[in-house]
Amino acid sequence: MIGALKTVLKRHWPALRLRTILFGTLLFTAALPGVGALFLRVYENTLVRQTEAELIAQGAALAGAAQALWPGAAPASTDPRPWRPEASTIDLRTTGVLPERPPALARTVPPDPDALAMARRLHPILAATARTTLASIQLIDRGGVVLIGHDAGGSYAQLPEVAAALKGKVDTVLRTNGGYSQRYAFEWLSRASSLRIHHVRPIIANGRVVGALLLSRSPRALFRGLYDDRGKILLGIALIFVVLLVLTGLLSRGIARPIEALGEATRGVAKGTGSVPETPVTAAIEIRVLFENFGAMAAAIDRRSRYLRDFAASVSHEFKTPLAGISGAIELFEDHGAAMTPAERERFLGNIKADAARLSQLVTRLLDLARADMAQPGPDVADDALAAVRRVADAHDGPGFRVGVASAPVMPLVAVQASTVEVVLTTLIENARQAGATEVTIDLRRGDQDLEIVVTDNGRGIAPGDAERIFEPFFTTRRAAGGTGLGLAISASLLGAERGRLVLEPGGERGARFTVALPIVRDAIARPSRR
Repeated sequence: MIGALKTVLKRHWPALRLRTILFGTLLFTAALPGVGALFLRVYENTLVRQTEAELIAQGAALAGAAQALWPGAAPASTDPRPWRPEASTIDLRTTGVLPERPPALARTVPPDPDALAMARRLHPILAATARTTLASIQLIDRGGVVLIGHDAGGSYAQLPEVAAALKGKVDTVLRTNGGYSQRYAFEWLSRASSLRIHHVRPIIANGRVVGALLLSRSPRALFRGLYDDRGKILLGIALIFVVLLVLTGLLSRGIARPIEALGEATRGVAKGTGSVPETPVTAAIEIRVLFENFGAMAAAIDRRSRYLRDFAASVSHEFKTPLAGISGAIELFEDHGAAMTPAERERFLGNIKADAARLSQLVTRLLDLARADMAQPGPDVADDALAAVRRVADAHDGPGFRVGVASAPVMPLVAVQASTVEVVLTTLIENARQAGATEVTIDLRRGDQDLEIVVTDNGRGIAPGDAERIFEPFFTTRRAAGGTGLGLAISASLLGAERGRLVLEPGGERGARFTVALPIVRDAIARPSRR
C-alpha cells in the first residue's frame, strides 16, 4: 500500500523550485511562535467573552424574574423588536480596565419598600443561581442601595456602571481583582488572571427602571481552559508536527536525498564504475536541472574518453608504419651500409625521407585537429560567407578543373569566421580533385536558421560502406597516396566550434555532395553578392 501511495505521489508531484521549498519551510517555522502567541491571545479573549456571555444570560433571566415578581407589575407586553442575541462588548485588547470596585458607601436614602418586597421573593432564586454559576450577584434598588449580596445595606450609586444601569443602560466593565493571587507557575502570561468582569443590567417594571442587577465573576482561567480543551489543543499540536514532518520530508525528497544520490553518482563516474541515476520526480526544479546537466556532462565525458582511446590507438597505428620504415632503413644502413651501391643507398634514403615527411605531415594535421577541437566561437562574429566562397572558387578555378558558384543576389551574414569557411571549402575541393573530379559546383541557399552551402563534384564519389566513417580521424582510402584522413575531421570540428555543421548528402552513382550549414546572424544586414 505504501508503495502504491508513493507511486501516486510521484505521478502527481508538482514541480517546485528550491527557493519555494526553503521559503515555505522557513516561513512556517518562523511563523510558529507568532501563531502560538496569537492563539493564546485569541483563546484567552474568547474565554473572557464567554464569561461575559454567561453573565449576560444570567442577568437577562434574573432581570426578567425580578420584573415578574415586582409588586403590582403589569403583565409583560409583547416586545415588537425582533429576537436577537445580546453580543459581548468587552475585548482584552481595546477595553479599558477600571480600578478594583470600591466598597459601598453609607446609604443616604432608605430602601424602596417595593424593591424590598421583590427582593424577599427573589432571594432564593439568586442564591440558587449563585451556587451553581459561582457568580457574585447583587440586587440594587433605584436609589443605588444594595438589597441582596455583598455590601448589603450600603450604596453603589457612585459606581459609573450602576449609575448607567439605573438610567436603563446595560453595561459590562473590567475591573482589577483585588483578591487575586497567583496559583500557577506561568499564570503571569495571562492578561485576564487579575481581572474581574462586572455586568450590570437594569430591572424595568411598568415602563420605568426600578432597580438593577450587578453580576461579577472572574473569567475562566487561561491554563484551566487549556486543560479543559486539552484534546483539541493536542490535536492542533499533532497537526503542527505532522506539517513539520511533511516539510522535513519535502526537504529530504526535494533537496537532501537527490544531492546525496548525485554525490554518489559523481564518485562512481570519477572511478569509471558508476552511472548517472534517473532524475527524481520529487526533486526541486534546480536539482532536476543539475541532474540533467550532470547526465549531459557524464555522457560528454564518456564520449570524449572513447574518442581519446580511439584517437590514441589511431595515432599509434599511423605513426607506427613510418617509424617502422625509418627504423628498418637505419638498421640496414648500420648492417650493410658499406656494401650498398649508390643506387641502393639513394633508394633507402628516399624511403627515410618519405616516411619522415609523412610523420611531419601527420604532426601538422594533428596540431590542426587539436586547434579545431579547442576552437571557441568569437564574440559578435558576422562575416560574408559569399565573399569567402568566391575567394576559394577563384583560387581553384582553372583549365581542366572548373569551380562554379550559384547564389541569390542577396546573402545574409553568418556567425562563422570567413577563414573557417575557406578552410572547409578548400578541403572539400581538394578531396574532389583527388577523387578525379573535373568540376565542382557551389550552391548557396538561405534557410530559416542557416545559410546552406552545397558543394557537389563529379568525381568517383564515396562508397556506401565508407560514408559513415569519413568524418573519423585517420580514416582514408588514399593512404598509399599520402592521405592522412584528417581533413574532414578538422573541417567538422572547426564548424562545430562555431555552431555550424558539415553533412554528407546521399548521392548518386558518381560524385559526392556535401552541405555546409552556417548559422545566420539575425540582426545583421544582408549584403548584395559581388562579382
